[in-house]
Amino acid sequence: MIKIIPLSLILTISAFAIDVELTPISVESTLITEVSQNAQVSADLAQALSSSAPSIDMNRRSGIANDIYIRGQKRDNISVEVDGTKVQGACVNRMDPPISHILTNQIQEIEIIEGPYDVETFGTLSGGVKITTKKPQEGFSGSIDFGLGGFNYKKASLSLSGGNDIVRVLISGSSESSDMYKDGNGDTIAEQIDAYAETNPSATGTKYQTQYKDMQAYDKKSLMAKAFVTVTDNQELRLSYTANRSDDILYGNSKMDALYDDSDIYSVEYDIKNINDIYKNANIQYYYSSVDHPMSTKYRLSSAGTNPIMTNWLSTSMKGLKFKNSFEIANHIVEFGLDASERVWDGNYYKDGVIFTNGVKSIDNAVTDNRAIFAKVKKELDALEISVGIRYDSTEITHATEHSNDYSSFGANLMATLNINNENKIFLGVGQASRVPDARELYFRGSKGNWTGTPDLVDTTNTEIDLGYEINSNNLSFKIKAFYSMLKDYIYYNTNNTIVLGDGSIASYHAFENIDAIIYGTELSASVYATDEISVDMSISYKVGKKDEAMETQTDTDLADIAPLRGDIALNYEYMHNSVATLELQASDKWDVIDEDNGEQKLDSWSIVNLKVKHSFNKNIDFTLGVNNLFDKTYALSNTYADLILITAGGSSDIMLMNEPGRYVYTNLTLKF
Repeated sequence: MIKIIPLSLILTISAFAIDVELTPISVESTLITEVSQNAQVSADLAQALSSSAPSIDMNRRSGIANDIYIRGQKRDNISVEVDGTKVQGACVNRMDPPISHILTNQIQEIEIIEGPYDVETFGTLSGGVKITTKKPQEGFSGSIDFGLGGFNYKKASLSLSGGNDIVRVLISGSSESSDMYKDGNGDTIAEQIDAYAETNPSATGTKYQTQYKDMQAYDKKSLMAKAFVTVTDNQELRLSYTANRSDDILYGNSKMDALYDDSDIYSVEYDIKNINDIYKNANIQYYYSSVDHPMSTKYRLSSAGTNPIMTNWLSTSMKGLKFKNSFEIANHIVEFGLDASERVWDGNYYKDGVIFTNGVKSIDNAVTDNRAIFAKVKKELDALEISVGIRYDSTEITHATEHSNDYSSFGANLMATLNINNENKIFLGVGQASRVPDARELYFRGSKGNWTGTPDLVDTTNTEIDLGYEINSNNLSFKIKAFYSMLKDYIYYNTNNTIVLGDGSIASYHAFENIDAIIYGTELSASVYATDEISVDMSISYKVGKKDEAMETQTDTDLADIAPLRGDIALNYEYMHNSVATLELQASDKWDVIDEDNGEQKLDSWSIVNLKVKHSFNKNIDFTLGVNNLFDKTYALSNTYADLILITAGGSSDIMLMNEPGRYVYTNLTLKF
């Protein structure tokens, strides 16, 4: 028998075998800059990301706090870090995805990792989001933002930064609220449910009660505070705290709404530079985050009159310690680090504010402990740049009543970039990474006691190849990437795994399974500079996802969450310094390659037109006026894969779609000083 040498072993050997000179290089990822300046529609990061990178699609959950996919991957298949802090949400139904706990006005830049190419972060299986927030600066500066938009949208934010060469402080606060948006048909979120219930009477209980049909869709406030202290010429202490307070967030095609969603993120970091000629940097960081999230039927007809209000109250906390070191040895940059984290996840069911007495908990004190070691080597040989990374993880997941699970994995990646000349380069990436199941996939229980989670799941491994070409010249910027991802033991939801309860109702039972699958596709982005004033930006993405074989009792081999061919083209006219008018067309092919067995449905193709003018009166005053979905189209962006608990008439083949907002006019005024 021919034995296949594991990819991780090959890359480990390569790390020691390559003997070339090294200068600092970057992994071929997508860097999004000036996030706060450009994201003027709302402070929702998912919306900003989905319009900035062709690899990202948005999953519409609400007017805010939406989720993202990277190449058809979501949840724990992608990692999210804010200034090195690992962030998790508490909701089992993704009402509070990790990126919802940071706002666009707080962000300096974002790096999108596409593929298994980040060895520093726990759980980067198929992609990652690395968010860098604004840093305090010397002197005194600040900005004030005011935003108004359709559906009674209101936003105000203030950011102040100041200090000297010893102490620098930044404080940023914001407030944002909106009524329910209307889709292209003129229906609010509540009216979309009404329309669904008209043809599906069994969903009547999910409609909003009369007194709540016109309530606000959300009210969100946030505060970020930072202090950087220069201890010596080469040592710095960095302290940061971020608080988010969101109230009454309505989730139209879910059965519950969030009464509130509160999060706190703390970080203490110590950085030492240029310790000696070899030891270039040492960085140690401790972080802690917590999320409190009760979701409830309070506003729905199911709790009207004498009917009880049902609540699933979840909380999670995440604490971690990371120690990173950078060395320059014989012109080789070597990075080495240790990573440890602990996540605690707990959830209780309540009836009219009283905890269930039958002992059923949605998640019962599940604890995920991870310990890891990682290393990276970066090298350069003439026009060839090479980066090699390796990571070893040991993880234990425990539960209050169920058996614990132990996982260990070894991942690695190799990225090579060949600079053909000053304008052209090609790059190749080969990587392997793993991620463990989360507590929902392992242990989640429904309110009637059924086990939706599957306690014996194994970890998922992604082995991926990426190939790309990039050109940057005076008049053209062009980048195309192709990828092929092989997913072993991919964690997937099977709607056919059900159980008949004592009252005769049918509920999911051990619904998550390990399967093997592939995802492949391509992404293209380009900017053409026709003149000094006129430019054209464009992007397109296409991907295919297939199971190796259909799941038991099913016939469909298509993977869920694989959005169809989508593209974006924008014409920009810069009519004076830093003043730009933009006409944009966004379009999607029909979504007809679906996993119908597991709740997805065919969606029509769509196209929308957006307009925006950003006018700079001077270097201190910017005014933005825009309109999205100019022609008030009715369309759905997100599909209905059954791993989300959505409104249904009783079967996985008839799940409520959530339409996108119709015509939306917005303005923003920024004052800088």
